[in-house]
Amino acid sequence: MTFMEKYLQGQECLVMSREQVRAFDEWAINILGIPGAVLMENAGRSCAELIIEKLAKVRNPKVTIFCGTGNNGGDGYVIARHLLNHGFEVKVIICGDETKIKGDAKINLDILQQMGMAVEKINPAEFSDDTLTEFCSNADMLVDALFGTGLNGELKEDYQRIIRTINSQALPILAVDIPSGLDCNTGCVLGEAIKAACTVTFVAVKKGFLASKETPTYTGDIYVASIGINPNNYPPKAPG
Repeated sequence: MTFMEKYLQGQECLVMSREQVRAFDEWAINILGIPGAVLMENAGRSCAELIIEKLAKVRNPKVTIFCGTGNNGGDGYVIARHLLNHGFEVKVIICGDETKIKGDAKINLDILQQMGMAVEKINPAEFSDDTLTEFCSNADMLVDALFGTGLNGELKEDYQRIIRTINSQALPILAVDIPSGLDCNTGCVLGEAIKAACTVTFVAVKKGFLASKETPTYTGDIYVASIGINPNNYPPKAPG
């Protein structure tokens, strides 16, 4: 694969904590000068490429993408755009208050809507299980772009219910960077967590993925994707 290599248990790999991931992103953006939108583009495109590969034998493939209001959701909008460009039928569901979507995520949501994509919305406090199930109807794969590595502390019951309903669809789920509801550092389930068939994680395997024997139940197969900068050069070496 151009962007990814599959992580196999026992294989040597780079592992990062939540704090290290955040520091790496800040270094890439503030020191190297790579715009956050470029990193998001590379991340989302990597996920889309794997989805295209996995559904290569499906005629008229359909994918439903569940997006949160942060940067993980922004990755989801990038995925949607690339899948649309590839001829997929795509549904995008924003789970939360759309007015909270800012920065690079908002840029990619705006692009998607300018393309004519009708984006659906769920109010976590009021949605019905039947409504969410209808969004998944006829899908060949679901994408979890709800929460990323920054999630810390137990999920509100509203989001736990969304995750339970997504898990109940008996469809393969691709998790973006980390299954929503899984703690990046400990691998603990924060009330409820997505049970993914595969996880496309960015830059490095996350510390929590290796912390528990139960974690593979949530991550499924793990793929490490590039966001356009090699972590082997981080932290930067002194000149000379």
